[in-house]
Amino acid sequence: MQPTSAEGRQAGQGARVRMLAPAFVFGACMPFAFSPYEYKWLAIVALAGWLYLLWRGPAWWAGYAFGLGWFGVGAWWLAPTFHTYGPVAWPLAIAAVLLVGAVLALFPALVAWATRGLCRREQELLLVFPCVFVLEEWLRGWLLTGLPWTSPGNLLLDTPAVGWAAYAGVYGMAALPAAMAVSVFLLSRRSARAFGAAGAAVCVAAMFLAPSPFKADGRVAVAALVQANIAQDVKWDASFLLETMRRYQRASAAASADVLVWPEAAVPMFLSMAPDWDRWLISQVRDWKTPLIFGGIQREPDSRAAHNGIFLERPGDSKRQFVAKQHLVPFGEYVPSWLPFIRSLAPGIGDWQPSFDAGILYDGERRYGSLVCYEAIFPEIAAARVRAGAEVLVNVTNDAWYGESPAAWQHLQSARVRAVETGRFILRAANTGITAIIAPDGRITQSAPWFGESAVQGAFTTSSAVTPFVRWGNAILLVFVLPLAMMGIFRWYGGRS
Repeated sequence: MQPTSAEGRQAGQGARVRMLAPAFVFGACMPFAFSPYEYKWLAIVALAGWLYLLWRGPAWWAGYAFGLGWFGVGAWWLAPTFHTYGPVAWPLAIAAVLLVGAVLALFPALVAWATRGLCRREQELLLVFPCVFVLEEWLRGWLLTGLPWTSPGNLLLDTPAVGWAAYAGVYGMAALPAAMAVSVFLLSRRSARAFGAAGAAVCVAAMFLAPSPFKADGRVAVAALVQANIAQDVKWDASFLLETMRRYQRASAAASADVLVWPEAAVPMFLSMAPDWDRWLISQVRDWKTPLIFGGIQREPDSRAAHNGIFLERPGDSKRQFVAKQHLVPFGEYVPSWLPFIRSLAPGIGDWQPSFDAGILYDGERRYGSLVCYEAIFPEIAAARVRAGAEVLVNVTNDAWYGESPAAWQHLQSARVRAVETGRFILRAANTGITAIIAPDGRITQSAPWFGESAVQGAFTTSSAVTPFVRWGNAILLVFVLPLAMMGIFRWYGGRS
């Protein structure tokens, strides 16, 4: 007796429901593979388990539940941030996190749908899944302004495979953990174990035969990065301003370096509107006899447009250099024009304007490329700074917004990959941490204790090297597009035949 159409629908719905919970759990495991937890193996297990589910059940829903677990659970730290500094009521703050997870979950859902649609046999996953996964990561990096947070390519840090970042970038590197997960999945399938073993062998070879990271080839200098540890609730408080500047002055006067770096918005005022503080800063830099790079804000003289960016003050210079942030944080530094009502719900959202300058500061000896806070998660911005002439990158940030959550560590992890992609040292000054000097191979050579007042002093080397990723950008992703396009054409032609 054949089941009725109603019975068939009920059976399909039952399978969907039974699959949603484990898919969500596998997704919720993903954030723990990244900093500060570093259980990298957990990502391979989670992805392999997800593959098992999407192969057996409705692929779209398996992908969506996985993404909801990954990004909904992984972004939990946004809720206290929205509530404390929005300020947004707890129900709305929690709803905002769920909304972020619900939107970003569409990307894994797309991966699952495309993978299942292109593969007729399990063995084909070995080619299709890594390619689709890479393209999805690239899409997540720019669609709707982009949010490549906890990108799987970051997992190759501190492994022999990290050198691939200088060639394929963080999106291309996602192919390796994806291929490892497919290999694990196929090894569990009796009919495809040979393919799983072959895939595992290729992954091991790709890891241990990876090219070496680029080395800085220029002049050695010493930087002093000041971490003043200013709590977010007093950072913009006028009554705390004197203490803020004293902390920076104290640490800077004690340093012996070729350049001083202060974090994002270290000077919490428009210097053009505070002439006394402006003169004070000029005199301090003259006394230190050291160029100062510091995060600050600037208002356009002929308009109300304001920018968040980085200044460079050189001893004796008549004009202060300034470059502004290019990629602003949506719902944090501005409200998208298509969602104007958000401002009424969260009046604390800023109203900054983006800039389109080259992002290069020159102290007479070295050219610095700017990465202001959030910009450090975007590989394209770092590569553009190097193409514009940056010999070293400077990342100023203020992660005090996120308290003692994993966000600050995940932000640092992204910055470390930018160093490998570009073959540049990164001088990272953070208000509350993590302040660090990052070498071109992604290693942290010097760092400051988290949530402490201190100065990191250490050597760095300039570089003129141009990595393949800097030269070609994401064009390497075409390598992953062509196999999918060919397979899609064959599937379409075979279906018609």
